[in-house]
Amino acid sequence: MAELGVALLGYGLAGAVFHAPLIASEPGLRLAAVVTANPNRAAQAGREHPGVVVLDAAERVWERAGELDLVVVATPNRTHGPLTLAALDAGLPVVVDKPMAVDAGEGQRMVDRARARGLLLTVFQNRRWDGDLLTVRRLLDEGALGRVQRFESRFERWRPQPKPGWQESGGPEDGGGMLNDLGSHVVDQALHLFGPATLVYGELDRRRPGMRVDDDAFVALAHASGVRSHLWMSAVAAQLGPRLRVLGDRAAYVKHGLDGQEEALRMGQRPDRPGWGEEPPDRWGLLGTEEQAHSVPTEPGSYQRFYEGLVAALHGEAPPPVDPAEVVAALRVLDAARRSAAERVAVQL
Repeated sequence: MAELGVALLGYGLAGAVFHAPLIASEPGLRLAAVVTANPNRAAQAGREHPGVVVLDAAERVWERAGELDLVVVATPNRTHGPLTLAALDAGLPVVVDKPMAVDAGEGQRMVDRARARGLLLTVFQNRRWDGDLLTVRRLLDEGALGRVQRFESRFERWRPQPKPGWQESGGPEDGGGMLNDLGSHVVDQALHLFGPATLVYGELDRRRPGMRVDDDAFVALAHASGVRSHLWMSAVAAQLGPRLRVLGDRAAYVKHGLDGQEEALRMGQRPDRPGWGEEPPDRWGLLGTEEQAHSVPTEPGSYQRFYEGLVAALHGEAPPPVDPAEVVAALRVLDAARRSAAERVAVQL
């Protein structure tokens, strides 16, 4: 099959480190255009992807819509909704980075527009393909944990000084903060594993001087399945807790350390190299009880499966790799967590 032409909007961290390398590694896709108004990033895109057309505005993409097959939105959070709607109106399928939208209402409008246009819309929830999460999925399928009672997930960093830029140093209107950033991952993972939430409790704090958005957050979920999820997101964790702890009535699984795919992508590696996503034995998690536990191999992480699934979906051979309706459900949880933190109540969904 002919390669599908992709226009990538944005060439910051999301565009340059995550999307562009994954697109370039997928045989069914061709990175045809990059949109950035930053001269340094434009030069970087040209160096890293020879032959790519660099455009200075998204409107130049809409003018070329007939030459393209897909738009990937990897721009600042506040622009995800408007750019996705504009791409759909131009007749182009869309991948939008997380968080899909600033709130569930905007996310639902995006889903409705895609349905009305008859176009594919999906969301880059890449951490569904983290090795640790794939390992939990395997253990659940095997029944190794028994009936799960509590799922604990931490996405923590130690960053005592806020980074410049909209993600940490901007205002609420920019859509930054820990809940939007890391919470978009851990909430999605919890719902993906254990199903819809019925009750949400949230705590949002601004721990570092001058912060206008949350840099430390906690969310507790009660799932309809009976599982409880406790989720932490922080930029001020001087010592990191377990990445995952899953407690069942037969055994527990405890895993430390983040999936290594982001670090590999930052180092310029691509998923078509041998051993991609594999984790050394000294980083494997433990399965068992306090009296008897053993290490279990971590499933290889596989972010490339998102774009593999996307190509199949664009050819009508499979559903989208991430159902955007599921992401809207996660946005409702984030909205409820904000309300819970503001009103100091648990919120029923």
